Amino acid sequence: MVDPVTAAATAASAFRVIKAGFSVGRDIEQMAGDLSRWMGALSDLDEAERLSKHPPIFKQLFAGQSAEAEAMQVFAARKKAQQDRDQLRTYIQYTMGQSAWDELVATEARIRKERKETLYKQAERRRKFIEISAIILFSVATLGFFAVILWLYLEKNA
Repeated sequence: MVDPVTAAATAASAFRVIKAGFSVGRDIEQMAGDLSRWMGALSDLDEAERLSKHPPIFKQLFAGQSAEAEAMQVFAARKKAQQDRDQLRTYIQYTMGQSAWDELVATEARIRKERKETLYKQAERRRKFIEISAIILFSVATLGFFAVILWLYLEKNA
């Protein structure tokens, strides 16, 4: 499960490092790891937004916070990330040209696709397995409860 607060904090932290790196003259190649971490956090924010729109069954039933509160967290984080992205785009276009920005956007698209194919699919499978297991367990417990009630009733009337 992707936590929007954690993803937002990771994105903000990575962006601060990137911004500081540019201010001391580091080039984009030297900050590849930081850029990758920032892009991964933005991808996590997208996934958190998707999950907030279509929450799992048990999250709807037993959520610690309301869907509206989580949606607001995601919205605020997305707005901050968009501001950071605009700053980064302006800096890269100014110092390295449009082609460098286009290359970075292509890299970001590749990273998002890879994360979607691996991390998010694994998390989705795990979530579905847990949900199905919980439903089966609840059903068996309910049937067992009714079987015990029926048995007690039959014993009492026998």
